[in-house]
Amino acid sequence: MEITASTPTAIAAASNSTTDARGAISSDFETFLKMLTTQMQNQDPLDPVKSEDFAVQLATFSSVEQQVLTNDLLESLGAQMALTGMSQLANWVGMEARAPVAGYFDGQAITLLPDPKLTADNAELVVRNAAGAVVQRLTVPVSDQPLQWTGITETSGTLPDGLYDFTVESYSDGVLVSTDPAEVYAQIAEARVENGETVLVTTGGATVAADAVTGLRDPLLVI
Repeated sequence: MEITASTPTAIAAASNSTTDARGAISSDFETFLKMLTTQMQNQDPLDPVKSEDFAVQLATFSSVEQQVLTNDLLESLGAQMALTGMSQLANWVGMEARAPVAGYFDGQAITLLPDPKLTADNAELVVRNAAGAVVQRLTVPVSDQPLQWTGITETSGTLPDGLYDFTVESYSDGVLVSTDPAEVYAQIAEARVENGETVLVTTGGATVAADAVTGLRDPLLVI
């Protein structure tokens, strides 16, 4: 179990990025001044460049300079905010998160929250293995109450260890009206940042965005 990335290292990297950007701008500004000086020295004395034109060039470069620094600052702040959010999730590792994610079955029952449509008169839990094949269908109550999935089927006995995906089909008068993912309590093994988003990795390797988690519990306190 781990929290990926080091906050001080990442913030230092963002700081170095800002420093590099400023250095590049400083270098470009010196080049700009040299070009401007050369332009003034080689201008036609009978048709000199107007002072207003020089002012426009200076203002344009200054505007670009400020925009580059602003963009770099925003990227740095975004990186720091993402890392701050991830550091707050450090205590989540080892906990069980409630989210629409595949559950890892290792012989122990998995807590599911099917939550079929309340307007339905019948609901079925559809279980798929990691390959996407349907391995079980179960009739479940039209209720938002949790249930324990044991991995036991009537035909093949206990299913093998692995990741299983759960969806709920809601029916009304025999007509399918909705297919929705069931939420699962899955243990968090790792938290990491991917493309600026904090992602949780569960036991078994399933991933889910941190903001998709709707509940959290300590597996040691589950009765």
